[in-house]
Amino acid sequence: LGTSHQGGYSHDAVVHALQKCGIRHIDTAKRYGCESLLQKAIKESGVKREDLWITTKLWHSDYGYENTKKACLESCERLGVDYLDLYLIHWPDAHVPGKSNREVRAETWTAMEELYEKGLCRSIGVSNFLISHLEQLKEDCVVTPHVNQAEYHPFQRPQELVDYCRSRGIVFEGYCPLAKGEALTHPSVIQLAKKYGKTPAQICIRWSIQNGIVTIPKSTKAERIEENCKVFDFTIAEDDVEILNGLHDGRHVSWDPSLIV
Repeated sequence: LGTSHQGGYSHDAVVHALQKCGIRHIDTAKRYGCESLLQKAIKESGVKREDLWITTKLWHSDYGYENTKKACLESCERLGVDYLDLYLIHWPDAHVPGKSNREVRAETWTAMEELYEKGLCRSIGVSNFLISHLEQLKEDCVVTPHVNQAEYHPFQRPQELVDYCRSRGIVFEGYCPLAKGEALTHPSVIQLAKKYGKTPAQICIRWSIQNGIVTIPKSTKAERIEENCKVFDFTIAEDDVEILNGLHDGRHVSWDPSLIV
């Protein structure tokens, strides 16, 4: 269940996803401004905390050693939980005057490592990091990120980054699997949707899953959430997967981290 600051937040959609769709992965962030709202939705759903996988993210205004530890506790408080299943550094650019991004990322990651060692975060990772950012972190710190969450859809398929993560035991999570709707109108996606008797959204999500990506779709509508879940009763043939792989043109529909050192 992806939640974000874009497209609003729907309490009813979250409760529906948890109660009716069997969704157990909630992906949020301080930046999205809905951690406290999620606490209410989780309580109303009746789903036990231990049955949920809750991911949230550290925004760059809280980077740095002490700030990171404080921000994590504040996120836990807003979410009404004692621990996070996954805590991510949201973005590689630190915006700290007088310090390099690399320095701040290293300080921040050291705090993340401590949160992990103490069990406040069951796993720790990064978001929107490229190979160069991950290489620096490897040189500066001890614990390899457990996850790298980045944009992944038919137009943005960063295979080199995916392969790099896999070779180092980093789980690659993909957000924006529908390219914020742009993929849904592409002729190849529409053609495959007709062929398999599925919706364009289901084709994109299934394609992402078949490429071995932990896939995070987002919706505030109950019917769309249900649609997004119904992707496990069919398989896209390898030739058709290759058609979708061939749509990659490098475009971003979200942030582009390539200019950040």
